[in-house]
Amino acid sequence: MSVSQAPTIHDTSSSSTIDASGSPRQSGDFNEKKSQVEQEKQAVRSEVDNVDEALEQYGEHPDGGLRAWLVILGCAIGACATFGFVNAWGVFQEYYQQNVLVGTSPSTIAWIGSIQYALVFLPGLVVGRIFDMGYTKLPLGIASAVIVAVTFLTAECTKYWHFLLCQGIAFGLASGVVFGVVMGCPAHWFKHRIGLALGIMALGSSLGGTTFPIAVRNLIDRVGFKWTMRIIGFIELVLLSFQFATVERRLPPKKHTGPFFDLSAFKSPQFSLYCTSSFLAFLGIYTVLTYIDVSASSKGIDPDFSFYLLAIANACSAIGRLTGGIFADRLGALSVMTPATFIAGILTYAWPFAHNVGGFIAIAIVYGCASGVYVSLLAAPVVRMGKTQDVGVRVGMSMTVIAIGAVAGPPISGAINAATGTYKYTGIYAGTTVMVACCFLLATRVSILGSIWGKC
Repeated sequence: MSVSQAPTIHDTSSSSTIDASGSPRQSGDFNEKKSQVEQEKQAVRSEVDNVDEALEQYGEHPDGGLRAWLVILGCAIGACATFGFVNAWGVFQEYYQQNVLVGTSPSTIAWIGSIQYALVFLPGLVVGRIFDMGYTKLPLGIASAVIVAVTFLTAECTKYWHFLLCQGIAFGLASGVVFGVVMGCPAHWFKHRIGLALGIMALGSSLGGTTFPIAVRNLIDRVGFKWTMRIIGFIELVLLSFQFATVERRLPPKKHTGPFFDLSAFKSPQFSLYCTSSFLAFLGIYTVLTYIDVSASSKGIDPDFSFYLLAIANACSAIGRLTGGIFADRLGALSVMTPATFIAGILTYAWPFAHNVGGFIAIAIVYGCASGVYVSLLAAPVVRMGKTQDVGVRVGMSMTVIAIGAVAGPPISGAINAATGTYKYTGIYAGTTVMVACCFLLATRVSILGSIWGKC
């Protein structure tokens, strides 16, 4: 089965698997063989084209229209308020190191941001199943209220464990609930243009990752940290209210008869290989975004400029997210993700060797574009690995695996930096994990297509 878009299989034509069943030899054998062929054709049609006979009454995926695009806009706004804010962690890492948590090691402070990253993905296993059961507004409403509340509470934090509890655990967990829902919704409304839909949705997190660091840095200088977080809280309230009003599923819930945690998807070699590649990628892919501004300051770059490097990287990732989605619909998600991930790995190796403003800007631009492609298409292959009604569980399981890499990656990088006193070995570690992830992406491709070439 290919994760790429496949044409609907009609009764007049069949795939090579169905053709391989052979020619009828006798009338009795003919009827039996015909019945077997029809069953195989229906199975292929159901898996590859994501068609369920029980859902035909709800029509084809709209693949456009006002309602569908409003859902995607709401998903993008939700991603901006959650993952976009999490992507701005680098500016908080620098501020806490130099002001609020002076004397606390960088790797220890990095645990706050790392837990944020992890908890954006970790609840996916539970949230995905809840989404497939038909719940959308309830989890979105509760999680949105928690996000706004803990943003205001972060303004009152003064100790490490305060920030860890509010900004790390509570904000990350609530963001994970929102992110789990918005990752599942596009597959209900888009099929042939799912790459574009996911790319536009991912623009939200890029927009948040660009604007939040600049807003936080400038607001801290003008109104102080407390009022900065309060203003951010009001911004979150507006964004999440719009998201709550627009995000909705299209298809009815699936009636589950099995256990709440269904891990049967891992029996698929393609799914398991892809999840392994995602885990390895997240061990290193956010290292540059976490430490690029701090590393620039350590090289003598003006701190008033270095913090803009994170905003530059996130702004450029918008280009990668949108173009990646467009090309994924034409070439296949894995065909676009793999080279982009390879480029991100190369730039991770190169990052510690930048010594001037031009070098750091070049790293931020190219790395932002490449990593943006990867992150925006993260769910696309998983969406194509089964039926639409199960998309929440499938995406949720892959996100939970990602969480393990996300929680461990930045602290490991920080510990390597603390032990060696240089970012050189940090870059080698992070770049290597991303490169190994590329190998598993290629293995996933071969497992699906049987070769390295083709649309996938």
